[in-house]
Amino acid sequence: MNAKALILAAGAGTRMKSDKPKVAHEMLGKPLVRWVVDASHQAGIAQVVTVVGHKWEQVNPLVSADTTLVLQDRQLGTGHAVNVAREVFEQLDGSVAPGSLVVLSGDSPLVRPETIRAMIDLREQTQAAMVVLTMKLEDPFGYGRIIRGGDGQVLRIVEQKDATATEAAVKECNAGLYCFDTQALFEALSQVSNQNAQGEYYLTDVLEICRTQGRAVIAHVTDDPTEALGVNSRAQLAQATKVMQRRINRRHMDAGVTMWDPDQVWIGPDVRIDQDVELLPQTYLRGKTIIGSGTVIGPNSRLTDTTVGRDCIIDETVAQDARIDDQVTCGPRAYLRPGTHMCTGSKAGTHVEIKKSTIGEGSKVPHLSYIGDTTMGTNVNIGAGSITCNYDGVSKHKTVIGDDVFVGSDTMLVAPVSIGDGAIVGAASCITKDVAPDSLALERTEQREFAHWASRHMEKLKAQRD
Repeated sequence: MNAKALILAAGAGTRMKSDKPKVAHEMLGKPLVRWVVDASHQAGIAQVVTVVGHKWEQVNPLVSADTTLVLQDRQLGTGHAVNVAREVFEQLDGSVAPGSLVVLSGDSPLVRPETIRAMIDLREQTQAAMVVLTMKLEDPFGYGRIIRGGDGQVLRIVEQKDATATEAAVKECNAGLYCFDTQALFEALSQVSNQNAQGEYYLTDVLEICRTQGRAVIAHVTDDPTEALGVNSRAQLAQATKVMQRRINRRHMDAGVTMWDPDQVWIGPDVRIDQDVELLPQTYLRGKTIIGSGTVIGPNSRLTDTTVGRDCIIDETVAQDARIDDQVTCGPRAYLRPGTHMCTGSKAGTHVEIKKSTIGEGSKVPHLSYIGDTTMGTNVNIGAGSITCNYDGVSKHKTVIGDDVFVGSDTMLVAPVSIGDGAIVGAASCITKDVAPDSLALERTEQREFAHWASRHMEKLKAQRD
């Protein structure tokens, strides 16, 4: 396949009402323009060129790793945006290289790789000058109508405001995505004028020029009109997100994932889920999260860049950059911060926060505890309300807890400190020194009682008041 892609991502997107350029806004955690770039690569296109303009310094980092960047310093229309990239496609002698060029919009994130590939295949099979992606709508109002000739080729695209009654009744519409013969495209662009109300160079004018030259212009009809949904406002961003949410969820359900209510599950495009996973309502899976089979996630859970093993229960849990091995239980209301590793069979219970720590195999932090910068061995039990005091106001310090340790409730382990294998730490202790293996560590003041003190004290207070 001799094809390249050109993505138009220079527009301001004023209807977004934002300091960010339109194409930098995210859909399911991924910038709009990134969806289009990835779809191009997934279609088998190696060379992708992105035209940037408005606030280009915010867009460049999103696409610079795998696309060639071209700056459109003035936004003079879609035809001008394509023409500024001409040099990228030129050969050593200055002529444009042959092959197909797919022109896509950076604010149309719903285009599918298979559609891009189908447009390329159709153009190369027919040697057409231009393939227009079209869609058939029951209510085509607002879209440019596709007017075909008797031979089935595209004669012209008529905008809503210019359409006659007959043309307005046509239900086939322009989706705004194209595949060109690269040489024919740039030859035609040299003839495009900006003599119109907007003073801009329109890419669609290429169609009439190619037709005049006797070159074929044909249509590829998509079976999914949502591919043409562009994002020009926050409402349209929400609409596109809902479409992609349902696409992704359907793909996972078809692969063996259960969802009680798919409309209440949000899954990012790079998430991997094994079969027989159950996703409960209000579950968010983002980034490069991986979920093993037999695991139940949710309700009310948000996992980002987190790996979860098999047969886990992740209930009302927020996790980021965490590793969760097999048969782990988390939550409800657990918070696993970056660097957390929950080993096989371990537990992080209710209102537990863990940061940059390893919780050993079979170890449990059942409730109301904070564990930070800690290495914990196997079969450890941490009592309720216990804290590893890892921060002295300037630096973080480590706590090391050996195997088979029992830590009583309401215990402070002041780092740096080590608790030896098999040790027991009594409840309400503040441990500031290392504890030897197989020892009992207590840190409490002596309990004292003063008989009848309470009643005498209250009488004294009442007398002072009176």
